[in-house]
Amino acid sequence: MVVIRLARGGAKKRPFFNIVATDSRSRRDGRFIERVGFYNPMASESEKGLVVNAERLAYWQSNGALLSPTVARLVKGAKVSA
Repeated sequence: MVVIRLARGGAKKRPFFNIVATDSRSRRDGRFIERVGFYNPMASESEKGLVVNAERLAYWQSNGALLSPTVARLVKGAKVSA
């Protein structure tokens, strides 16, 4: 099953997350199918904190991919602010 979830990157105490479409059996930071966007919780006011390719997200959801609870919360918040 394909899941859209966060993959952690960045340095110690400076997290950066890629939003990826991946097989549910793969590790959190392991192999993924496609990068759909990113989330930077430490972004300053001048930087973008969340970027999601809505077209690709809709494509994966139409093909049966499930959103993780965290990604669902982020996407919902992004739609409200937009």
